[in-house]
Amino acid sequence: MPYSKRQFVQAALEEIGLAAHVFDATPEEIESGARRLDAMIGEWNARGIRLGYPMPNNPEDTEIDQKTGVPDSANEAVITGLAVRLAPSFGKVLARETKVRAKSGFDTLVLLSGVTSPIEKQLPDTMPVGAGHKVTRYGNGNPFFQTPLDPVDASSAGELDYY
Repeated sequence: MPYSKRQFVQAALEEIGLAAHVFDATPEEIESGARRLDAMIGEWNARGIRLGYPMPNNPEDTEIDQKTGVPDSANEAVITGLAVRLAPSFGKVLARETKVRAKSGFDTLVLLSGVTSPIEKQLPDTMPVGAGHKVTRYGNGNPFFQTPLDPVDASSAGELDYY
């Protein structure tokens, strides 16, 4: 069962030493933590890490008890990553182990995102288009794919790669 945003925030607070049985987080602190969670996942989305997390259109539209859809394999990375982001606002210093687990979890998600999202490539002009290809009356009748477009040049350094 996926975590809710509230559960992620509470788990991150426990990670920084503010367990629920000792520290009662105010509703404003939970909402602030949920907005920080949204921001962190938004940054991860920009890096190509897709977790199925429901991003709100507006920070004020964050629903605290909404299920996130984050897979179980990513929970530890999300909790420790959020703990790293929340600790300074509560005046806490994180344990080294928490920072190491956050880095390791993030690196694993980056690695898995590269495996699950292959880089798109254009087909070479030496590959036939196949039996379903119809030569139009005004077409060139070429039975092969068209020559690939030139990649975008960033500068004299070469091609621009998106990762």
